[in-house]
Amino acid sequence: MTRRRWIADEANGNTAALIGDHALHLTRVLRAEIGQEFDISTGSSVRRGTITSVSDKRVEFALGQEQSTAPAPDVTLALAIFKFDRMEWAIEKCTELGVARMVPIVAHRTDSHLASAAAKRRERWQRLALQASEQSRRIAPPEIAAPIKLKDFRSAGAAPAVGQASLRQAQGKLSPAPGNCQIVLAESVNDIPLRDALADRPPAVTLAIGPEGGWTADELQWFRDSGWTAASLGDTILRAETAAIVATALALDALR
Repeated sequence: MTRRRWIADEANGNTAALIGDHALHLTRVLRAEIGQEFDISTGSSVRRGTITSVSDKRVEFALGQEQSTAPAPDVTLALAIFKFDRMEWAIEKCTELGVARMVPIVAHRTDSHLASAAAKRRERWQRLALQASEQSRRIAPPEIAAPIKLKDFRSAGAAPAVGQASLRQAQGKLSPAPGNCQIVLAESVNDIPLRDALADRPPAVTLAIGPEGGWTADELQWFRDSGWTAASLGDTILRAETAAIVATALALDALR
């Protein structure tokens, strides 16, 4: 039977701990007891963990043998902000699939109320991503950046590998690291299929998914001027959350 995996809130040498609501769920819902074993991720590795101390606020583990894990593909999702219930569903599912990081983008067609409320949603998005990461047995949750405007997401290439700082910060503006394949998902009949855009199996990919109503002509011109490749997911028009999940799955498959 596959052991449940937890991502430690604290890790130091051969010990680790879950704290706060994280610990409360383990103790109250799963009835954790001293001596039980779980897989514990420290962010850089996964080790066998044996519970040594239990309370509603803190569960401590003694860490043992390291468990083998496969390297994760490096996919960044630049996701234009749309209705929060649908966006949260996309964040959860793309986390389960294995996306490395997500950057919420304030696009021209992003509803103004959603744009103004997005920064306060970041903590919730991070919490959802953590829960989805543990459910899907990831080593670490995806990084979720603070919401930014599209013009502040500079097209300088790709993001570095998981576990490193993934988005450089220069003069307060985020930009991907050099070497990335950058693809904007659009709806033009002239765009190549996403599978073809990924045919060369790049080392890392950044995908840009537009809001409800899609990218504006000016935004698509910005992507072209910044060196992005425009690609399509087919003849049908997908909801933003569906496009995010399909594009992420295709990119992860191409990079494996």
